Amino acid sequence: MPAIGRWAVVGVVALVAVVAAQAPAAARQPTPTPGQTIAADQPIATGRVVLDVGHVDIGPRYVDDRWTLLVHDGTRAKPVWRSPDDTVLRVSDAALQAVPDDPAYAFLGVDAGKQVHVVPQVQNQDVVWLGWNTQDPQVMESIQRGATLSLLGVRGPGTLTMFLQAGNFAAPQVLWRSAEPAAQPFWVEVNTHTHANWVFSEPGVYLVTVRVSADLISGEAVSATRTLRFAVGDATGTDEAFAATVDNRDAPAGEAATGAVGDAGPSPFPMAVVLTGAALLLTAVLVLLLLRGRQAKRRAERERSASPLEGHP
Repeated sequence: MPAIGRWAVVGVVALVAVVAAQAPAAARQPTPTPGQTIAADQPIATGRVVLDVGHVDIGPRYVDDRWTLLVHDGTRAKPVWRSPDDTVLRVSDAALQAVPDDPAYAFLGVDAGKQVHVVPQVQNQDVVWLGWNTQDPQVMESIQRGATLSLLGVRGPGTLTMFLQAGNFAAPQVLWRSAEPAAQPFWVEVNTHTHANWVFSEPGVYLVTVRVSADLISGEAVSATRTLRFAVGDATGTDEAFAATVDNRDAPAGEAATGAVGDAGPSPFPMAVVLTGAALLLTAVLVLLLLRGRQAKRRAERERSASPLEGHP
């Protein structure tokens, strides 16, 4: 299959909407995966595991009635949930693809023809197939309309980009770019099961900090932040991925984790907060100037009314 054809394949995507900047934008909706359901009694497995092939999702789940983000391991005959701390997602060299010589993929920030590791939107039997879902029964019963998945930070030797593509002639739809200096949210409807392209520009260990948040039917807002572990490339050791750490794993809402996004160091404030603060400051200054102008005008009018001969010979 030609290089562009491998990247621009029809995805397995259910109802998804993307939040870009501060305005929501609806994502394209390729055909959902048939038959995907999650039983309420699926257990939470313990112990470390390396997942290198097969179907894997991340998604919200309740543990002891507490909202969290877990890894749904569908690589076994009987699926289980796992803690991200105990799970390494291994992306082998079977995932290598050349970046297409097409300006449509300039958002990757990688030269055309370079080999990069791609967890594909459509399953490659030799590569772990990573997506996300909002299909846990307790989650579906409790959330109002859906959940928000946010990239808070990436620590690694290169960049991570995640995007959707609905067909050979459709433009890529970028969801996450580690080169961006702010948290990046996108909306996921309830009962959604989705896969996308995950592109790693360099081999090595990546720690990807993700937050999942939602408004509940009860009126409560819930949120949980976890870090996904990737060992990218055959030469990258999984022990190294298990041992790696990232600061500020429980970063406040909207803040990037230390060393996040492109491993370029922490961002003290998200860009949206900085811009909002600047706008509020400018508004306050304008209001102050307006009030002072009105006060000066009233003072001048009072002085004129106190001098009845003003303006007469």
